[in-house]
Amino acid sequence: MKKSLQRKYAKLLIKQGVNIQKGQQLNIGADVEAADFVAILAEEAYRAGAGNVRVDWSMTQLTKLSYRHRTVRSLCNVPDWQVEKVKNDSEILPARIRLICEDPDGLAGVNQEKVSKASIAISKKVKPYRDAMDNKHQWLVCAIPGKAWAKKVFPNERTSVAVEKLWEAILATVLCDEENDAIAAWDKKNENFREKCDWLNAQQFDYLHYVSKNGTDFKCELMKESVWCGGGEYTLSGTFYNPNMPTEEIFTTPKKASCSGRLVSSMPLSARGTLIENFYIDFEDGKAVAWHAEKGEEALGKIITTDEGSRMLGELALVPKDSAIAESGLLYYNTLFDENASCHVALGMGYTGCVKGFENMTLDELHELGVNDSMIHVDFMIGSDDLCITGYKDGKATPIFVDGKWA
Repeated sequence: MKKSLQRKYAKLLIKQGVNIQKGQQLNIGADVEAADFVAILAEEAYRAGAGNVRVDWSMTQLTKLSYRHRTVRSLCNVPDWQVEKVKNDSEILPARIRLICEDPDGLAGVNQEKVSKASIAISKKVKPYRDAMDNKHQWLVCAIPGKAWAKKVFPNERTSVAVEKLWEAILATVLCDEENDAIAAWDKKNENFREKCDWLNAQQFDYLHYVSKNGTDFKCELMKESVWCGGGEYTLSGTFYNPNMPTEEIFTTPKKASCSGRLVSSMPLSARGTLIENFYIDFEDGKAVAWHAEKGEEALGKIITTDEGSRMLGELALVPKDSAIAESGLLYYNTLFDENASCHVALGMGYTGCVKGFENMTLDELHELGVNDSMIHVDFMIGSDDLCITGYKDGKATPIFVDGKWA
């Protein structure tokens, strides 16, 4: 991929994505495979006025070796410096970019018990500081191709061709090409999001009912304070940013412990370095009570049982089957992309920003109101060609989706 186009993409991520502010620190989390692009990203951040750029590197092979050879006790021993980094971030409020390029199967075969316990251990230590940052800083999840990931998406191509094709696909999803004014295109995209959110918020639905021939039959209540959001967001201090690039979803936070029925996955879920495929989850009284997966069932179970809140839902997201990502026909094996090709829900933590008046409430008040709390937030896709979603208000039914598209 041309360096000029990579630089244009980096500029889009810095200016329209995290919208770095003058003097603000930028934290980038990335695999070492992304080093060349991270350098471009850092340069664009400095050009835009960043005060400092910190990069937190990872390497999938080393992570796998760590899980394979270390004991559970060692993995769960969270060093003080790791906690202090997050504590410091909660005080200085940097912008954050998570740059994805990893192999979706990178941690395949790893002991899921170790992965789960290590994840819980670190989450318990840093969650108070992450909660303190909620809605106060800009963050962004985005991606560039990695070799193994590209070969997963384009298995019949040689590696160099697969990487180039994945570059082209990613840039198409974020409206970034040589001729296009990408920043202006995102301004227009955000306006379209606002129109749909305004309509949904005006309906003030009591609950939604999902039905599909694949077995999905599911009802979920909303809080009367639930707000639909999509596209760009504002920090509490008024800085506009786009947290996901790409994005096609409009989403809200449902009322915790207030759903029932079966949700059937329509796409694989890549989580904790493992692919989970062809699964369903049954809910009763708002909690997951049974589940099955043809592949990755152990990993799915560890996710669902992470903590009390991981059995409940924290997000409902609407994505039409004719979204640009869906119509590309590609399966990315990555939630950032695949969730934007399909309606989805998320197990775990709810979005406090999807509550009317959240800025005037404490975190405890938001949880009391009905926002789910958890150490995880894991999306999985449930959209299908015949998915119908109906909203109900005072017993009156209003179609939202019919056969996978906006009604």
